[in-house]
Amino acid sequence: MFWELLLAIFIGVNAGIITGLIPGIHINLISIILLSFTPFLLNLTSPLTLAVFIVSMAITHTFIDFIPSIFLGAPDEDSFLSILPGHRLLLQGRGYFAIIYTLYGSLSALIIILLFVPLFIYLLPLTYSFIQKLMPIILITISSYLILVEKENKSWSLIIFLLAGFLGIASLNLNINEPLLPLLTGLFGASNLIISINQKTKIPEQKIYPLKNIRMNKKSIAKASLASIIASPFTAFLPGLGASQAALIGQQSLNIKDQRQFLFLLGAINTIVMGLSFITIYSIQRTRTGAAVAISKIIPNLNPASLTIIILTITISGILSFFLAIQISKISARNISKINYQKLSLIILSLLTIIVIIFSDLSLSGAILALVIFITSTSLGIFTITKGIRRIHLMGCLLLPTILFYLL
Repeated sequence: MFWELLLAIFIGVNAGIITGLIPGIHINLISIILLSFTPFLLNLTSPLTLAVFIVSMAITHTFIDFIPSIFLGAPDEDSFLSILPGHRLLLQGRGYFAIIYTLYGSLSALIIILLFVPLFIYLLPLTYSFIQKLMPIILITISSYLILVEKENKSWSLIIFLLAGFLGIASLNLNINEPLLPLLTGLFGASNLIISINQKTKIPEQKIYPLKNIRMNKKSIAKASLASIIASPFTAFLPGLGASQAALIGQQSLNIKDQRQFLFLLGAINTIVMGLSFITIYSIQRTRTGAAVAISKIIPNLNPASLTIIILTITISGILSFFLAIQISKISARNISKINYQKLSLIILSLLTIIVIIFSDLSLSGAILALVIFITSTSLGIFTITKGIRRIHLMGCLLLPTILFYLL
């Protein structure tokens, strides 16, 4: 059993590298596909081994997915905030630095997850029913806060939030299997790629230094870690909220302005949210990520022994992913300046379009609807970028439908 679980971690880490590096292949999508093959897979292995594979893949994904986000401008909905500070550093020849800062954050997240485990197991079950009653108020407050903290463009931020929200409602009510795939890919992936193609961005040669030269002082690490501790627990069980909102809440709560601290914060929250989503399966029987949904289906009654193995898997796969991500980042940094960025962006855009058409729905009518959502969401994403509005407000596509669900 031990060697079987160890092999599952190894395969999961490699799978997480693939899902993290390929734009548009979100871990939630892979988890849904895995669920459809569960009867076949359970003939080959145990439910716990399959769960360990999913956990290691998901955690690895959170370490790796900043690489395409920063180097290629092709993020998923949890890493898109890294585009702005990460792309800025990339254009200064310091894209490798940007990724290392997110990796430092993700590594620190492993410790923070372990600290949160007792609280989530013993305290969350006692308070969750009360929190659930306040859910719409909490979500409205957070959404309003993110708009009101804007120094400029409050009106446009509200308009973008509402437009994205209505688009989200329309998409979720269409008869296609995976409406979020074309919606989120268009808003946060394709729109940024099209802007990059039109701007004819030229990537300078990237500087690579030893880790000892890419440092953050203890005060900066403590500040960014505290911000992640403040913001991330809520997103582990509040629907409609993701790592991006938590990052901005953490940034605003401690007034984080340094881009290194912000990238550290993003990396930490991205991993914390994923890790804690597995703990909530045990503590409150709620799932917040596609990977957690898959595990809850495979192991309906998670026991303490299985939870302990999942926590160990989070830690082991996270440490392995940290060192593997460093090597992958070095290879990417050495080669990105040699690549025609416009052609690469065009190839990635084409790949995303194919992924949307194939994986959103297998039927012809479903594929056409997915393409309509994709084009509409891409247009809204481009409009948001050109107006200079922070794309965090595009997450209204998930928040507004969730708020209305609880109110109605």
